[in-house]
Amino acid sequence: MNQYVLSCCSTADLTAEHFKQRDLSYICFHYELNGKEYFDDLGKTMNFHDFYQAMRDGADTRTSQINVEEFEQYFEPFLQEGKDILHVCLSSGITGVMNSAVLARDSLQERYPDRKIYILDSLAASSGCGLLMDRLADLRDEGRSIDEVYQWAIEHRLNVHHWFFSSDLTFFIKGGRISKTAGFVGGVLNICPLLNVDCQGKLIPRYKIRTKKKVIQAIVDKMEEFAENGLDYSGKCYISQSDCYPDARQVADLVEARFPKLNGKVVINSIGTTIGSHTGPGTVALFFWGKTRTD
Repeated sequence: MNQYVLSCCSTADLTAEHFKQRDLSYICFHYELNGKEYFDDLGKTMNFHDFYQAMRDGADTRTSQINVEEFEQYFEPFLQEGKDILHVCLSSGITGVMNSAVLARDSLQERYPDRKIYILDSLAASSGCGLLMDRLADLRDEGRSIDEVYQWAIEHRLNVHHWFFSSDLTFFIKGGRISKTAGFVGGVLNICPLLNVDCQGKLIPRYKIRTKKKVIQAIVDKMEEFAENGLDYSGKCYISQSDCYPDARQVADLVEARFPKLNGKVVINSIGTTIGSHTGPGTVALFFWGKTRTD
């Protein structure tokens, strides 16, 4: 039995089966759809297609982070079992949820002074955080201590690369990531923006690429440019997508063809309802291990 718990937020966008298989715990964010609150519970309460279709139909979505009390209630049973905790948060460049987790830790540390509670800023999002968690599970299963795993995560979290594109600019405009004028022009010209997550864990628009066919090629080119060992990359690759599986499958097929030493097939997940509330449908994200992110 493990003497410590590896935990993260539901925004790591792995499947419930994947979490269970790797013995990873998670706590759920919240979102609202047309004023009704739901848990971001990996599609259990509302399946992803229905969620994204509601967005296409004009539903209003909002998200709210996990509060201090919820973190305390989530962490305490582990501590009562005598287990230490390493919890990995959604990037501080996207949300302030880490502040709540830290406050909960500080409160619980007074009641459980003999337990270790580490809170880590992943500087990652969606299945990028999921890819990091999967590696941490490997280290735990190799027998590494919680201190060793925590230190490794700090040293290597910026080696997880995130590249995104969207074929629907509606929600990027709504969220202020793209101006209305740029969005209108982009729609007319059939532009699909290519974005990534920078070294501060923020989502940054990088390129304006015309047509989905070209942006699918471009996102795989970025993997070739930044992946560990280039075309000899032998790590895992994850993709997450918001109700546009055929686009994600095209990216996965290109990756599997271009990187013959890949560790298994590309894993395709769904972008969950928290991150999806901001990206909307039509977004594909590619995650892999590579050179340290520096900008």
